[in-house]
Amino acid sequence: MCNVKSEKGALSSAEHKGRIVVVTAGGDNANIMINALAARFTNVAILQEEPESKALFVKRRARKLGWVMALGQLATMFVSRIGKRFTRRRAAEILRENDASAAPNRTVPVHRVDSINDADGHAMLQLLKPAVLFLISCRMLKPETLAAVNCPILNFHAGINPQYRGLMGGYWALANNDPENFGATVHLVDEGVDTGGILYQSRQAPRRADTIHTYPLLQTAASTDIAIRAVEHALAGKLRPIAIAAPSRQWYHPPVWTWFWNGLRHGRW
Repeated sequence: MCNVKSEKGALSSAEHKGRIVVVTAGGDNANIMINALAARFTNVAILQEEPESKALFVKRRARKLGWVMALGQLATMFVSRIGKRFTRRRAAEILRENDASAAPNRTVPVHRVDSINDADGHAMLQLLKPAVLFLISCRMLKPETLAAVNCPILNFHAGINPQYRGLMGGYWALANNDPENFGATVHLVDEGVDTGGILYQSRQAPRRADTIHTYPLLQTAASTDIAIRAVEHALAGKLRPIAIAAPSRQWYHPPVWTWFWNGLRHGRW
């Protein structure tokens, strides 16, 4: 028996048609995108995962990059979270200037699972029958999950692909003296890390008041238009990936020493 928890009852066949299902672990950036999609489309639902534990994050990162780097990245996440309280004014300014809201949308049904990649997650996907699956701030989809989805799968990435795949794309563009590539990408999803076909991109100019905490908020709030356009084209069967000739690289959280050094060099934190 499926143990998926839902905040709504059974779904009628009429409710399935044209449904946009947003997969996320939650957070302000996801809320911004959900609110924008719900304002444009009438049939939006949320498939919400449990956030990944920091212990699992560190173990996985240590296997890939080593324990020193993994712990250094965790330290950056901890320090930047403490700094969040000092960026509230700038965060509110970003939302206001982009006519965005990070408040949870109580009108959009939420269906909760531990992970989209487990049996309950697959069962919920079968129940919801999405016409478009839209990912933001969630786990990577495993190959068996990709195979179970029979609709376009879009991902919102806070970075310019292919140059800034992975994490903290805006931060790394600035750290690399590449402000022209501070922006966001909506792309198709495949088995790689942000390697699917690129659909739309947007670019922003961060202010001196922005930090590693507000960069993703700015990238998201200023990019809801490309997400809406991608969903519209997915529903209409008009998705056309674009080819971009640029070096491809995956990035991670900066370890705390790199974050501190770049802050001293560039005056950006």
